[in-house]
Amino acid sequence: MSNSINSKHIFRNLNATSNTALTIGNFDGVHFGHQAILKQVTQVAKDRCLIPSVLTFEPHPREYFGVIGNRPELIPTRIQSLRDKVISLLSCGIEKVFIQRFNKITASMAPEAFIEEILVKGLKTKYLYVGEDFRFGYKRQGDFKMLKSYSEKFGFEIEFIEDILDKNEVRYSSSELRQALAYGNVGIAKEIMGRPYQVTARVIHGRKLGTDIGVPTMNMRVPQRFALRSGIYVVEVRGLSAGALPAVANLGIRPTVDSSGDVLLEVHILDRNIFSYGKIINVSFLEFIRDEEKFSSVEAMAIAIHQDIEKTKNYFKKYGI
Repeated sequence: MSNSINSKHIFRNLNATSNTALTIGNFDGVHFGHQAILKQVTQVAKDRCLIPSVLTFEPHPREYFGVIGNRPELIPTRIQSLRDKVISLLSCGIEKVFIQRFNKITASMAPEAFIEEILVKGLKTKYLYVGEDFRFGYKRQGDFKMLKSYSEKFGFEIEFIEDILDKNEVRYSSSELRQALAYGNVGIAKEIMGRPYQVTARVIHGRKLGTDIGVPTMNMRVPQRFALRSGIYVVEVRGLSAGALPAVANLGIRPTVDSSGDVLLEVHILDRNIFSYGKIINVSFLEFIRDEEKFSSVEAMAIAIHQDIEKTKNYFKKYGI
């Protein structure tokens, strides 16, 4: 999966230059259920010479309403950064990702205006693929029935998505994926997503504390309200060499050495030191080792880190890269 995205693929203004085959959603995680939807859209686009496209929202509408209603418990944790979401969508054959800012204007838009201004005039929709329970517009007044009637008026085809079920006849969902990540169960997350859970981000400068104790790390920011459980993980790193590199990662607030409360992802590559500042790298989470904890001293923390490194080395001896 490439780490790169550019202006050919991502649009913050909703003005398509070509007719589109479109689906709409938040697509957090781009799991197997999402992938089946995207496969349908890309196939229809290919058959009808349309551009396979996604309309998504930033922030998540539930986040917007949770903030303005002072209901933080309603805000979903974030499975992916916008960068990772777009990368995942493009890897499924989507060519254009349109990002609608979800704000007061969007929330108050009449459903009829959403159809005419955004779907028809803005995105030049000729094929629309959405869930039968899809709701849109002010107070969620728009529904599939309304879309169906307008599709006849404006000349686009609409189909509804049937539930995509896993091997246990359970519907794939971002909620199920969030629950797995909340427990640090990256194995279940892989089953839901069809690939290891990954974070792609730019390496930033840190406080060099890892270097001081002989364990240099690459530091990366993650989204606020991140879905993955804090802790120590076995990981693989891509983007710094021809292949994947074995590594160990700490996701958390680093309570032994930092009181800011900021969540950071720190990654130590095994047995080598590579210059990485400013580079965009991809981190795949393979196994949860332990929870993050506050140690009585930096020395005690260093001992625990070296134990984590040994466990990581044993993992790769057993399973390889």
